[in-house]
Amino acid sequence: MTIGDQKKTAKPGIRAYAALLAFLRSQTAGGLALIAAAVIALIWSNDTGADNYFHLIAFPIGILPVDGWINDGLMAVFFLVVGLEIRREITDGQLSSRQQIAAPGLAALGGMIVPALIFAGFNHADPDRLRGWAVPVATDIAFALAALSVLGRKIPVQLKVFLTALAIIDDLGAILIIALFYTARLDIPALLSACAVCAALYGLNRAGVRAVWTYGLGGILLWACVLRSGVHPTIAGVALAFVVPMDDTGHRIEAGLARWVTWLVLPLFGLANAGLRLGGITAPDFTTPVMLGIVFGLVIGKPAGVFGATWLSIRLGWTRKPSGLTWSQLFGAAILCGIGFTMSLFIGDLGFHGSPIQAEVKLAVFTGSLIAAVLGITFLAIRRRSKVHPNGRFSEPLPKN
Repeated sequence: MTIGDQKKTAKPGIRAYAALLAFLRSQTAGGLALIAAAVIALIWSNDTGADNYFHLIAFPIGILPVDGWINDGLMAVFFLVVGLEIRREITDGQLSSRQQIAAPGLAALGGMIVPALIFAGFNHADPDRLRGWAVPVATDIAFALAALSVLGRKIPVQLKVFLTALAIIDDLGAILIIALFYTARLDIPALLSACAVCAALYGLNRAGVRAVWTYGLGGILLWACVLRSGVHPTIAGVALAFVVPMDDTGHRIEAGLARWVTWLVLPLFGLANAGLRLGGITAPDFTTPVMLGIVFGLVIGKPAGVFGATWLSIRLGWTRKPSGLTWSQLFGAAILCGIGFTMSLFIGDLGFHGSPIQAEVKLAVFTGSLIAAVLGITFLAIRRRSKVHPNGRFSEPLPKN
């Protein structure tokens, strides 16, 4: 074999390896890993070893049980990465100008308000259940992009960009909701200590300190202070993201942690939170106020809020329709925004941890997210074979070849 032949033989292998690496680093792969972990949790929690599963996640290790270390500890790392992504996009990315942020920002706002109102409509008579009003307001971007990837390359890149920008703003809204509405008590000295740590880390940033380990140790101290303060400790991750240097240091932290979040943190979160005993579920369980509020909030409220806010803002001249996208594509993306999973389960745990209502929340999140995924994929699959006129309206289907 000549050298030229060897190169020709090697190129497909190199391309395949590069494609595999790109996939493993993508949010789609993260969504699939999270799905796999959730499926394992569902199977395990309904197998003969179900008791072992529930004992394991409740097993105490020091100051927190296993699921506490995952939800309060490891998820702070997840929120650190989310915070760095938000900050990067605000600094020089998709959210760096008013024109870029307006359309997805208003869409995200509508997609949070309408589901919350729907949940409140079903549960307003019970203050305990009303605590879950924020469960259907969040979008799981990893799941949504994983669902979008099922449709292949015929889905325009602009739609993925719009959906990603919308979900980033949605995540920011969910973070604010957690900080403002899911704080049971406040320990003022601990909160002031957390603020002092943030100020010190910001001072190190301004002084030119770029050692990653410095911000790592400071982040651990910050987390401990926030945990004691009564504010949910995952907020420490977001706070840290906004005080570290946003140059090579911030990029190194984000790149170094992103793979751990994708392949360890989120799968462990899914494993610890998706367990649900299915044996005792009956038809009436699907008609409870919590179930109806979450499912209708995700399946109807999310697309109505996202698409309605987008359409209204464009009609009023506040924003412009994203170039290259049709109304049908935007509506399909709005349906996929009803996939709440990670954030919905997380907020459900904050609102109902240890309560029987938590099982209702899990079942509702699974049901609503699955319906939203199926409807969104089906809708976009049907519409993607349609020809688009320059004015953005669909006409006859494209020929099959």
